[in-house]
Amino acid sequence: MTTTQGNLAGLSRYIFRAPRWYSSIGFAVLIAAIVGVAAFDSRYILEDAWQGIFYIGLPTLAAGVLTPPVDRLIGGQLTPSRASLLALGCELLVIAIMTGASLVSAVAPLGQNFVFDALLFALAAIFAVRLLVIMAVSRHRLAVAAVPASIQTVAAAVLLFVYSGTMRYLEIGGPLARSYLSRPEQAPAELLVILPNDFFVLALLCGIYAIAVWLFLVTIDWPWRRSLGVSALDFLEGFIGHIAEGSNELEEFFEEIGEEALVPVSVLVFRRPDGDEKARFVLPMIHPGPMGEIGGGNLPKRIAQEADGLGFPPHATAGHDFNLVTEREVETILDAAERAHDRIEYTETATPGERLEEGEATLTGQAFGDNALATVTYSPGFADDIEYAVGLSAAAEARNGHLSEIMVVDAHNCNNGLEGENLGHVVPGGERSFDLIHGADRLGERLEAAEQGSLRLGTAHDETPWGPQDGIGPLGVRVAVVDVDGGTTAYVLVDGNNMEPGLREEIVDAIDQVDLLEVMTSDTHVVNTVEAENQVGDEIPGEDLIDVIDGLVDAALDDLEPVEAGMASEKAKVTVFGTDRTETLASTANAVVSMGGALAGMFVFAVVAISLLLFLLT
Repeated sequence: MTTTQGNLAGLSRYIFRAPRWYSSIGFAVLIAAIVGVAAFDSRYILEDAWQGIFYIGLPTLAAGVLTPPVDRLIGGQLTPSRASLLALGCELLVIAIMTGASLVSAVAPLGQNFVFDALLFALAAIFAVRLLVIMAVSRHRLAVAAVPASIQTVAAAVLLFVYSGTMRYLEIGGPLARSYLSRPEQAPAELLVILPNDFFVLALLCGIYAIAVWLFLVTIDWPWRRSLGVSALDFLEGFIGHIAEGSNELEEFFEEIGEEALVPVSVLVFRRPDGDEKARFVLPMIHPGPMGEIGGGNLPKRIAQEADGLGFPPHATAGHDFNLVTEREVETILDAAERAHDRIEYTETATPGERLEEGEATLTGQAFGDNALATVTYSPGFADDIEYAVGLSAAAEARNGHLSEIMVVDAHNCNNGLEGENLGHVVPGGERSFDLIHGADRLGERLEAAEQGSLRLGTAHDETPWGPQDGIGPLGVRVAVVDVDGGTTAYVLVDGNNMEPGLREEIVDAIDQVDLLEVMTSDTHVVNTVEAENQVGDEIPGEDLIDVIDGLVDAALDDLEPVEAGMASEKAKVTVFGTDRTETLASTANAVVSMGGALAGMFVFAVVAISLLLFLLT
């Protein structure tokens, strides 16, 4: 993940899961009652509270209850929880504006008319806010979105019309209509200053604000359509839906920008002599992102669930451009893995573990017959993802006259979070890429020349008490120990997204029961809905993780038994983000966010100025 992508992912901290609709409505009614006690001056406190609930809370209740069915009737998807939270937010905005106006009128000779003008401004403002949100979430056109957006403002305006006695200025209706639509005797005296002209001003303000909202959205949307050919509102709708409601709406957006790709899927299986599977390593050359369970974000868990033995889904040499666009694509990966599994040929021998260094790269691996497993780390140097082309080149060099198949794993075990410019990306043409390619060639040559002996395998796993908030995914920690004629090599897989610097070395130094050990992370992205930067060791103490791994290595050594091993690969045709799409998406989103605040401020200043001018003229 680059800094740009990290900044985009970091926006998730500003989005929270919407509370249940009844919680928002209940809080809105409570706030309305408190404000009523403070604002009205009748003989009884309960009467003041009731007036607050009636004049302030009732429009909020109407908006919370009526907006979802009206929005869905015209093809929208606003949920009751989101609608109620939006209504509550608008109620608080009205209270804030009215409180400010009351304070100003208390220190300046502006009178009651100023306070009422502020109320008209507040009602138009919440219409604009609701219009903006509904257009973004439900993707309606302006005229259509105005219908559900106006409910809270219209409800408040109806109450003002009826209880201000406005009908006494109009020559319409008879006694029956006036008895229901004109009740000034039941209203606070503050409402009696309202005139029919005020409702015309309110309508005019709402029209002006609607135009401002439309211009703001068109301006924000333009960079997206120019660079990606899609709408920013599609992304915003899906992003909010995923973080706030756990929906998969974001996948529809990603499908629009995705590209088709052919990716290798390698499978290494260890089975007992009777054919019972003991462990399965599956390595599709895609990236388990972009976040949460969107696309391939939870791919490691899905792979592990499909294994007959203990599943090991390490991180492949692929970056964010190879994120799957939808969770459906995971099935294509799993189908390819199953095809590879069905044509594996097994061997009872393997080479002892080998480790070599090439520049900044440290490679660890061993051969099983004429196939091999290899891991690469740049620790203690900082590194994030190894690009797809670099991994393919490294695998080709390792096979070059040496091996039939090789599974090249990015150990993904040392990074400094979101600091720096490129976060240690291993890209084609970089010195680190050649370290890996040359190291893979040397490792392949060394494994081909090494003598093979009888093979035993032991496994152990612990889901751990930690969760995504601690940087640990649902698979916890898994260990496989390979024994070849007494030489032991341990592969430790932590279900997380990279590691704090130095933790890998602490683990390797502390675990001395085996001859070689490498610790890997799965790069699961379920931990990144909690925080964009949520590495293994960031929240949990390193010594606690070491204790878990130490116990699992002992358990795996106790579990050693003779096995056969075999590897095969298949190719899967999937839709991924595509070349440079991730960076383009992230940079465009960050640019829009950066200018969005300033642009919103300009629009707010403009509409406030127009509102003041309108009040002066009327």
